[in-house]
Amino acid sequence: MRMLISFSALFLSVVLLQLSTGGVGPLDALSGIALGFTTGEIGLLGSAHFFGFFIGCWWAPRLMGSIGHSRAFAAFTATGAIGLMAHFLVIDPLAWAVMRIASGMCVAGCYTIIEAWLQSRVTNETRGRAMGTYRVVDMGASLMAQLVIGVLEPASYVSYNILAILCCAALLPLTLTRESQPETPESPRLRPMLAVSKSPLAGAAVIVAALSSASFRMVGPVYGQEVGLATGQIAWFLAAFVLGGALAQYPIGWLADKYDRRWVLIWLSAAAVASSITTVMVSDLGYTAIMLSAGLFGFTAFPIYSVAAAHANDFATSDERVELSAALMFFFALGAIAAPTLASWLIERFGPPALFGLIAAGHVVLIVFGIGRMRARPAQRKTRYVYSPRTSFLIGRLTRRQREEDAE
Repeated sequence: MRMLISFSALFLSVVLLQLSTGGVGPLDALSGIALGFTTGEIGLLGSAHFFGFFIGCWWAPRLMGSIGHSRAFAAFTATGAIGLMAHFLVIDPLAWAVMRIASGMCVAGCYTIIEAWLQSRVTNETRGRAMGTYRVVDMGASLMAQLVIGVLEPASYVSYNILAILCCAALLPLTLTRESQPETPESPRLRPMLAVSKSPLAGAAVIVAALSSASFRMVGPVYGQEVGLATGQIAWFLAAFVLGGALAQYPIGWLADKYDRRWVLIWLSAAAVASSITTVMVSDLGYTAIMLSAGLFGFTAFPIYSVAAAHANDFATSDERVELSAALMFFFALGAIAAPTLASWLIERFGPPALFGLIAAGHVVLIVFGIGRMRARPAQRKTRYVYSPRTSFLIGRLTRRQREEDAE
């Protein structure tokens, strides 16, 4: 029972953290529109978030080793809350970009600590249930975070204060738990070229996954506003993407375990190209058509990271899997830093359809590269498909044993 209570505290912190940090991206985009920021400046905010995310992923394990889990969690949470509350002290896109670096550091640092704590508490008997619950909680909270935007007024100090309060509330479950702090895990070495050496296709795929996810979630509100969606409808537009990705996990995982994962990646990318074109084509057909197309886009684009991670792990040894996970996260962060700024620049120059033109172009490149890689070496099957949250460099510790226990 005490273990279940400890897990509940972790999961409640995840929910509160997601509601806060998951909501700031679309709120910043809508607030930027209301305050007269250019589309390029709004894209810069999204890129700044993922730059902070990368810093947090790298720094969090080291900070835990210096001051412990609870203090490190408090430090990262305070950083995120300060960034949120400071928004209306200075109305300037460059200042907001610095504040978004703080929010990115917060989410990466807090998730690193939560996953380290979870890793120390799970056993072989509870691992499957704990990880399954963690994925559901994380995805569900991400979905709710998009819907929160529908009730928060853009460019409002009160809206940012509400998100800051949620961020601070994430402190309470972990700081009030009676469970002792776990031992600090060893920081994984960051060896980006490990991903390339194990699977160049997986490295390319996670960059394309970042291109799809980061540009849509950070610049998607601009697209929604340009095609005539109201604020509440933009919230559902973003939520439809997350919901489509959640619904895709089981069927895509079944396909990835049954067939050559390279073909699964290629056909997913082909479907993502088709759904990108569809989303642009139905933008004049009304609210329902736009929502369905966003869900279809999430269904095709969201699972690519997990399929790529499973494919890379097929070629890795047990000792390499934690560092491989960190290497894949590194490439995802690189793609996510570049994507919002590039997407916003293209929208500013060529109009709203350019967002999905960029995404479709990335997937076309992945299709061509995937076909080329299929000629380079045969497939190798060792592990099963595991949904991999893009949360921290330590997520590989949680998924490694599950891959090995379920290996064929």
